[in-house]
Amino acid sequence: MADRLVGRPAPDFTMETATGDGKGFGTVSLSDYRGKWLVLFFYPLDFTFVCPTEITALSLAAEEFKKLNTEILGVSVDSKHSHRAWINTPVADNGLGTLNFPLAADLTKKVASDYGVLIEEEGVALRGLFIIDPQGEIKYQVVNHNDVGRSVDETLRVLQALQSGGLCPMNWRPGEQHLVEK
Repeated sequence: MADRLVGRPAPDFTMETATGDGKGFGTVSLSDYRGKWLVLFFYPLDFTFVCPTEITALSLAAEEFKKLNTEILGVSVDSKHSHRAWINTPVADNGLGTLNFPLAADLTKKVASDYGVLIEEEGVALRGLFIIDPQGEIKYQVVNHNDVGRSVDETLRVLQALQSGGLCPMNWRPGEQHLVEK
């Protein structure tokens, strides 16, 4: 299973992407996010059942993340062409529709392996989510079984807590007291 990555520099990456509008392709590297927070999330495969619920929920919340100086990047082991086809497939047909962030192609499975979420015998990633700070340090990681989707609300709450400048108790929300100010 995954080694602890929290508190360590995020493993570097460069991957091809399908743009969220479903029209083009690009390339993305960890260094592109320097100076911003990054929510980097892995999902098993395109055209599956739980994945679109997470991806579209994150896309709907993208403006909330942007207000927190945070970008979102989704990653699977599928190709950029599969990503684009899924974005361009109607939601009624298990497609995504347009997204407010790109989907990256980890065809070599190196990035999933570097982040400790690759299920080698299946060749897919677990549902791993990482919050990386503007200096490139991993501040949060959570890995789910592939049968269970993640919570956008919890991701936002943790991001806000990390950005708050204090020690945050369980269930802390913005505006609440810190245990200790840093």
